[in-house]
Amino acid sequence: MLRSPTDAVRREQLARDLLHDGDGALAPRAPPDPLGSERPGAPSRAQLAMQRGTLLTGGADWLIIGQDGWGRLDVRAQVQMSDGAILYVQYYGLIEMNDAVTAALQNGRATNFDQQYFRTTPRFETSDPRYTWLQQGVFVGQGRIIKGPGVEYNIFRVK
Repeated sequence: MLRSPTDAVRREQLARDLLHDGDGALAPRAPPDPLGSERPGAPSRAQLAMQRGTLLTGGADWLIIGQDGWGRLDVRAQVQMSDGAILYVQYYGLIEMNDAVTAALQNGRATNFDQQYFRTTPRFETSDPRYTWLQQGVFVGQGRIIKGPGVEYNIFRVK
């Protein structure tokens, strides 16, 4: 339960500023199956507003590229925040594999948020009371490719 308007503003800001930077190398493409080609990767760091976190082992980041030119994401990660809290994050997403995305992934360049359709639906789990508010909302994210290659998300709590 929120205790003050200040807590509410701070929590909304935290939700808006969640970043996921999957700067791990992408694995080679698996042979296509009926759903498409799979590109697993390993996310390596996360930032929640001014709280820094480290992605722990045991997570996975799959991108399945379909013959329709769209990539389907399935990401699962455990994040240990700098304050000691541990968060589990899972999200599915959809990314338009257009020319800008393909060039960015191949050349290690960045895209702008408006250069592709890239949306996610993150879900959080934690037993830490400081972050239980993350389990009491629905979140959506808008993504873009960053140099590396990696990804960056703006995460929003649906009101």
